[in-house]
Amino acid sequence: MAIPGARPQEGPVRPRSLDEFLRKSHIPFTAFRHEAAFGAQHEAARSHVPGRSWAKTVICFAGDEPIAAVVPAHCKVDLDLLRAAAQAPALRLAVEQELAELCPDCELGAVSPFTTRTTLRVFVDRTLVGEPEMVFSAGTHTDAIRMHYGDFADLIRPLVCTIIAGSVAGEIV
Repeated sequence: MAIPGARPQEGPVRPRSLDEFLRKSHIPFTAFRHEAAFGAQHEAARSHVPGRSWAKTVICFAGDEPIAAVVPAHCKVDLDLLRAAAQAPALRLAVEQELAELCPDCELGAVSPFTTRTTLRVFVDRTLVGEPEMVFSAGTHTDAIRMHYGDFADLIRPLVCTIIAGSVAGEIV
């Protein structure tokens, strides 16, 4: 039985093979490099991409299950809203050691929903739905992938929900 929001079970995707994975999946995309940048808003600025189009990935744990939250670069994840969407009794941010284990081929802070060792449930904020351009880190602080939101959704099958801070009071990242 498929988990709603989970990526199809083709196996883990590593940054070095992300282009190949997207090609095999017949997903149109553009890979590009930018000056080294740390943080989604900085990456968006260095890439000349509006913050609303740069998709930042935040890895959390819903109980013992790692999950990914995807929001525009300029937004913050509301952990209470994400916990409710994940139907989890507790939710917390992944710590550096967990990120290193889940994304061993990624530079710390440069993950995407495609670059994890295991298949994750992915939650995407509804503000990204229908974006003509979606850009995200490809596992390094200098590599990025550009694609249409519809292609991202076809491949990842995210759970669309409201998870941006400011919708209700809650802890933010």
